[in-house]
Formats: sequence, C-alpha cells, structure tokens
Amino acid sequence: MFSLDLKLRLNENHKVMKNIKLLIEYDGTNYHGWQEQKIAISSLSSASPDKSGQPSDVSQKNILTIQGILQEKLKTITGEDVKVIGSSRTDAGVHAFGQVASFLTDSYLEPEVLQRALNSLLPEDIRILNTEEVNEAFHPRYDAVSKSYFYLISNMSISSAFLYRYAWRVPHRLDMDSMKEAGSLLKGRHDFSAFRGAGCGAKTTERDIISFNIERLERIDFMTAGLKGDFIKIKIEANAFLRYMVRNIVGTLVEIGRGKMAAHAISDAFELKDRRKTGPTAPATGLFLEAIKY
Repeated sequence: MFSLDLKLRLNENHKVMKNIKLLIEYDGTNYHGWQEQKIAISSLSSASPDKSGQPSDVSQKNILTIQGILQEKLKTITGEDVKVIGSSRTDAGVHAFGQVASFLTDSYLEPEVLQRALNSLLPEDIRILNTEEVNEAFHPRYDAVSKSYFYLISNMSISSAFLYRYAWRVPHRLDMDSMKEAGSLLKGRHDFSAFRGAGCGAKTTERDIISFNIERLERIDFMTAGLKGDFIKIKIEANAFLRYMVRNIVGTLVEIGRGKMAAHAISDAFELKDRRKTGPTAPATGLFLEAIKY
C-alpha cells in the first residue's frame, strides 16, 4: 500500500515523478523575495463594486519573486505547472549564494539539460549552479540540518558606489568589542521571540545558534578590484531562522556597537521576549544566504 507522500508523487498515468534538486544563486535586489505572491488588481473602467464594496472585476497579478519566475520558466521547459519548494523564504532584497530548492516533474529531460535550459531562460541575476535528481522523500526545508547567513556592513561615511546593493552603510564607528560580547550571548538554544518580525507564523520561537562570528575587514575583493575600507562581516549558522531574525539581530548589534544599547540587551531580550527591547530591522541589502547543510 502506497504512503500518502508517495501517492502525491504519482501522476495521472501512475508513474513515479522525479524529484529534482536545485542549487541556486541570486541577486535579490530586483525581487520581492523568494515566495510567490499575488496582488489584487481591478480595471479602472469598473464602476460597480460587489457586496464587499470592492470592484467586481478584481483579478490576481503575480509580482516578481524568485520562486515565481522559476516556476514560470519550468513551465515553458516542461509544459508542467510545477511547484518549486525552497529551503529558505528569503525576504525582498536578500541575496543567496546557496539557496536549495526542489520540484517534482514527469519530464524526460535529464537534470543537466534542465539546468542549461533554465539558465538560458532565467534573468542573469538568477543562476542555477547545480541540478540533480534526488530521493523522492527529499524536502529542501524539512531535511535541512542548518542554514548559514552572513551580513555585510560598510562602516564608513563614504562607501563604494558598487556596494550599495550588497552592504548596509553605517557611518558611525562601531565598537567591535561590545558587539563581539553581545554576539557570544547568541550561541546556543534560546527563545528568539524578541527577534522575530511581524507576521511570523512559526509554531515555535526557539532556535539553536550553532556558530556566530563577527570580524572587521579592511578589504573586499570585488570584480577583480580590491575595495579598501572599513567593513564588518557578521556570520550566523543556526538550525533554522525566524522571519527577519538575522536582520533584527544585526540591527540590535549595530545599536550596541554605537553605544545606544548594552551588550546584555541580548540576554535581556531572551528573558523579556519583547521586540520593543531590541534594535531596528537592518536593511535587506546586506544579507546573504550562504549555505544550507543536509
């Protein structure tokens, strides 16, 4: 007797569908995040609202997301309405070096052919780095052991014109010692209620920070040019993350680095579980999904 999971992977001809795993890199600047979204639009010529007071000819329009454009191009290639499942639902403007996703398909095309076809159709700011067929039970989100993000801060009054899409410019000199002290308090299993964003639907707010590192850099290699300056790189690995969690941690660390909050604000936040006791949400600009472990 087939399990429910396997039944879901059978097409109408009772063939087991292939599970294709993707390794994806993207510049998130021009996208409204990973997750497919729709917005309601109505015709300007509509004059008669429905009972709810809304125009009667409201329709749905997709907005540009990584998941949405992948599904669109896969339909062009395979003729199928596939659902691409991502490991991390990155926010609007967040970048990725190592996003992992998968989809089910009945296509006869080999993984390497799918990869070439996708890269030929996708915008240049989205690249498929690897494609492989995996076990039907593989799930990119639920099977992940840990995820790593890093955040880049340009700690200068004048930053390179080429980094505005990839770093948060903080002109105030930040105190690394206090930021490192605060960062050390993040390690281990804690309740991150105070660091989650509005609308977070996670069932539990406890997360395990496996590693945390913060370092000051005097140079970043970019497009074969060495950009000199004052940069801060914050890297966090955890078993999972809450919505806006990394950006809220970074915003809090910056406030600590500026002397506006004490280092113990981190442990206080764990105890109080109050978002108002932590720092602002750092811009999406400097955040990168670096890697996912399985």
